[in-house]
Amino acid sequence: MIVAYSKKFQKDYKKLPFKLQEQFKLRRNLFLTKPFDPILNNHQLHDPYAGGRSINITGDYRAIFYHGTGDVIRFLAIGTHHELFGT
Repeated sequence: MIVAYSKKFQKDYKKLPFKLQEQFKLRRNLFLTKPFDPILNNHQLHDPYAGGRSINITGDYRAIFYHGTGDVIRFLAIGTHHELFGT
């Protein structure tokens, strides 16, 4: 599987505390081996991210991604549930 990151994701990721960056790496690695592990709560999204999916990074932080062509996974955004969805 090939993992890519949008510019927005990269910008937001750099702003995260080191501990959250490390937590993302752990969850990303779990996702790459077991994409539907219950701890990830991998689920489909609706507007404004229709066609995308989300995984849990912590209790409040989420990472949004899209399946690209072939084996490409593109992470689009990372942030708190409120930052990403407004709720």
